[in-house]
Amino acid sequence: MAEATERTEATEVTGAEARRGRVVEGVRAYGLIAGMWIRSTMAYRTSFALTTFGNFAMTALDFVAILLMFSRVDALGGWPLPEVAFLYGMSAVSFGLADLAIGSMERLGRRVRDGTLDTLLVRPVPVLAQVAADRFGLRRLGRVVQGLLVLGYALAVVDVDWTAARLLLVPVALLSGAGIFCAVFVAAAAFQFVAQDASEVSNAFTYGGTTMLQYPPAVFALDLVRGATFVVPLAFVNWLPASFVLGRPYPLDLPGWVAFTPPLVAAACCALAGLAWRAGLRSYRSTGS
Repeated sequence: MAEATERTEATEVTGAEARRGRVVEGVRAYGLIAGMWIRSTMAYRTSFALTTFGNFAMTALDFVAILLMFSRVDALGGWPLPEVAFLYGMSAVSFGLADLAIGSMERLGRRVRDGTLDTLLVRPVPVLAQVAADRFGLRRLGRVVQGLLVLGYALAVVDVDWTAARLLLVPVALLSGAGIFCAVFVAAAAFQFVAQDASEVSNAFTYGGTTMLQYPPAVFALDLVRGATFVVPLAFVNWLPASFVLGRPYPLDLPGWVAFTPPLVAAACCALAGLAWRAGLRSYRSTGS
C-alpha cells in the first residue's frame, strides 16, 4: 500500500513538472515567434508607423461616436461623459492588450479549413503558442495607446474620491480584463475546430463584447446584462470594477465584494478556455489533403 502511494505521488509530481515544462516551453516559443514577426515588421518602419496610426485612428472613431452622442445628451443611462470615458478606456485597454497578445487566434478557422494547421502539429512546440504568436501584429499597439489616452482623460476629469482600494483596483481590473478577453479568444478559437468557419461568431464575443462594455449596463436589456455577467463574464472586465471606483449601483444588485473578483474570474475563464482548447485540438482530424 505504501509503495503504491509513493508511486502515485511520484507520478503526480512528474506530471506537474511536465506541465510546468510545457508552459515554460510554450512561453519561450511564443516569445521567439513574436520576436521574429516584430523584427520583420520593424524592417519597414514607415509602413509600421502608418499601419499603427491607422489602427489608432480607426479605434478612435468609436470614442468619437460617443462624443457625438454627448453633444445631444448630458448622460447615457445616468452616466456622464467622464464616467463613460472611464468605461471606454478600461474596455479598450483590456481588449487591446489581449488583441495584441493573441489576436491572431482568430485565424485558426482558416488554418483548419486549408489544412495548414498540420504544419504546426508536427513541430515540437505547443500549438497554442504557435497559433497565438503567428503573424504577431505590433500595429495593434495603436488600439492600446488610444485606450490609454481616453482612460487618462477619464482619470483626470472624473469626480472620484480616490482611495488606496480604488487606485489598486484600476490596474488589477485592466490586467484581469485582458485575461478574460484572452480566454474568450482561445475559447472562440477552440470552437472553430468544430465549426471551421465561425470567425464572425467569435468576433461577436471579442470585438462585439468590447464595444458593448464601452457603454453603461443601464442602457442594455436586463437579460443581456445577465448573460454578460453569468454566461460570458465580460461584466468583470469593467462594469463591476468601475461601479466600485465610481460609486455607482452594481448591475443586477450584486454585492459589493464582486468588484474585487476579476482576477479569480480571469483565472477560471483561462482554465475553462484551456480545457476547451485541448478538447478542440483532440477532435481535429485534418482536411485529408
